Amino acid sequence: MLGLGVDRLQADINRLLASLFHQGVLDEQFLQLQQLQDDTSPNFVYDVINIYFDESEKLLRNLRLLLMDREFSDFKKIGLHLNQLVGSSSSIGARRVRNVCVAFRSASELNNRLGCLRGLEVVEHEYHYLKNMMHELFQLEQQRLLAAGVRYPM
Repeated sequence: MLGLGVDRLQADINRLLASLFHQGVLDEQFLQLQQLQDDTSPNFVYDVINIYFDESEKLLRNLRLLLMDREFSDFKKIGLHLNQLVGSSSSIGARRVRNVCVAFRSASELNNRLGCLRGLEVVEHEYHYLKNMMHELFQLEQQRLLAAGVRYPM
């Protein structure tokens, strides 16, 4: 019976990942990230993704603060934050977040404050969707490991 639970959980993980790839939320870079995980670093993907979330939260907070300032006019600063977010999103395979950041960056290059505010809303939406899906994926993975009798600290 233990094996059936593991198989069901693995099937759930595979379905969730297939859905995220089909929706364009993730790309092949995420698979490459997964390939770097092994028995010597069993939490590698989890750790990298959590670092991404921590850093992204700071970048999004900074972007929001910049755009809420009525006197704001330094759109190059927005571009710098977005470049960081594009790079880190690309490195973990967060395709949709990366793509909406690129669109947001276009608005900043045009010094379009309203476009930037809208861009920030879209980036935050995609970011939170990714974060929720990754949380679900990690929960399934933890359940699968527990069902298989493997214990890694998370």
